[in-house]
Amino acid sequence: MRKPSAIFASLILATALSACSEAEPSTGRYEITGEVIALSGGDAGARGACVTCHGLNGQGNGNHVPRIAGLDPGYHLRQLEYFAEGQRRHPQMTWIADHLDWPAREKVANYYASLPVPDDAASEPSTENCGAAELYQSGDPSRGLPSCASCHGRDGAGIGQGNPPLAAQPAPYLEAQLKAWDAGERYGDPNNTMTRISQLLTEQEMARLAGYSSALPGASGYPAPPASCPRTRRLDPRSGA
Repeated sequence: MRKPSAIFASLILATALSACSEAEPSTGRYEITGEVIALSGGDAGARGACVTCHGLNGQGNGNHVPRIAGLDPGYHLRQLEYFAEGQRRHPQMTWIADHLDWPAREKVANYYASLPVPDDAASEPSTENCGAAELYQSGDPSRGLPSCASCHGRDGAGIGQGNPPLAAQPAPYLEAQLKAWDAGERYGDPNNTMTRISQLLTEQEMARLAGYSSALPGASGYPAPPASCPRTRRLDPRSGA
């Protein structure tokens, strides 16, 4: 004879199974979140997975692939649009942007905006960035150069959707972008501000500014630049002055 407890357990199990059989069948679909797109590429497929180049934490690769963790989502979305429309030139990014619709771009931008800036994303401070602190924080009025800080913040954290963070971006990437602005290979900023600025900088200044900007986060002990720095400058392309 079966014990009452065993009979009761059987009834509970039968009821549970009955409830399962009456439930609506699963569609087999899962929610496509920004994280899923970042890991899998979404509609772009594995070739479009963000993590392949930008890393699991969105930290970039320390070289020519930028950090996208903590990036303002509005700025991120606009850059994807620029890639899709050809205002920024990069074959892989253009292909990815073309294969992601607007909702997918929005999800992935919001996902990366929610990630913290990795501690190891910044370049190491270097005394070789002679004069970069002064140029970044104060500009050079004699050349009509505004300070980088006026748009990107004194700490390099960026200001709003139009002025991205420079802090903790790989220095080689920042230098490459300045050269792209200079060569007319990148455009789209209001009033062509970055184009004009980059055309007034020497290549040495570009490299030093990139190194200084990258090292800004957590760089409270950043070494002061040497008192005397060799100053070289390029002529203003519009006036020749």
